[in-house]
Amino acid sequence: MAPRPGTTEQEAWRGTVFAAVGGAIWLLVARDEWASAGALLWIDVALGVTSIGVMQLRRRLPVSVTVLTALATAVSASAIGAWVVCQVSLSARRRWGEILPTALLGIATGQVLYAVQPQQVLPWYANLIFTALTTGIVVAVGMYVGARRDLIASLRDQAEQAGQEEVLRGAAVRAAERARIAREMHDVLAHRISLVALHAGALVYRTDLSAAETRRTAGIIQANSQDALADLREILGLLRDTDGDADTAHDRPQPTLDDLDSLLDGERTAGARITLRTDLDNRDAIPVSLGRSAYRIVEEGLTNARKHARHAAVTVELMGRPGTGLDLSVRNPVRVGGDHLGDDNPGFGLIGLAERAAASRGRCDHGLTADGDFLLRAWLPWET
Repeated sequence: MAPRPGTTEQEAWRGTVFAAVGGAIWLLVARDEWASAGALLWIDVALGVTSIGVMQLRRRLPVSVTVLTALATAVSASAIGAWVVCQVSLSARRRWGEILPTALLGIATGQVLYAVQPQQVLPWYANLIFTALTTGIVVAVGMYVGARRDLIASLRDQAEQAGQEEVLRGAAVRAAERARIAREMHDVLAHRISLVALHAGALVYRTDLSAAETRRTAGIIQANSQDALADLREILGLLRDTDGDADTAHDRPQPTLDDLDSLLDGERTAGARITLRTDLDNRDAIPVSLGRSAYRIVEEGLTNARKHARHAAVTVELMGRPGTGLDLSVRNPVRVGGDHLGDDNPGFGLIGLAERAAASRGRCDHGLTADGDFLLRAWLPWET
């Protein structure tokens, strides 16, 4: 991974520091160069200044600039600072095909610089060892810088990826919450509104009703409309609940199997013929969450039967016990009679029931039986 370009301030800081480093090294040999070979002194200074300028191009041409500054160090001690910067920058790329040749070149030019200097303080082999160690340290620093940059870049990428995943998780949570709200709205309101639509349709098509029957039908419409409004306020209260406590966010609790008799009585009052078969002796012992899901499934089954088979005899069965689960079903003939006031288009109620059952680690399916009846069947786990 290529290192990121530095800022103008950073480049100026590096140029100043390593110009000072090159100048300090040059001062060690400047006196001897002036005394023994005056031209070498000016060549040393010129190459050092040129190397500082060329060093600014090391990001664009890392190999070429490193080679040029290394060659400059063959006769210029003041260019060593610029070569160090370029060699570190090249080593940060961590490409051995570039590092080894330039490092060997740096060692070789170190020996040439030793040879051209008027005075040699150290033996040639000591200078070779010193140059090799210095070059190795420069390369090691560059590789450390490169590894650190790669690590920071990797952590940055991981943070960005985590942020994107968090956004996706948030979108998934919001989508799931919207689906849950839609399911609750359907479960709560579909039953009431379908009753209102049924009796309102009766008032439209039945011209032979007496005044008492008309009043009675209008009363049913009024009662179910009021119940629908109450249910709607309940759902809106749930949506406004900032604490997310669905069981305490509103005054009226969600219906459970304890309210099943009221549901069936309301359907029978509306003219439905319903038979309940159950072996549940004590519905109070059923967990609240299980009872709520079971109630909604039965409610949707009755709504579906009224919608598609208005005059059908409906059979509701509830069987089960702790440890084996709760089996429930709603069965009705597909169509009875010719005056169908419902809508034949499939809705989302049955899909919502399947999702509700799956959320409770249960299952729900529906279809036609061999006898031609429509059967809605579900199984919900009942822990001991």
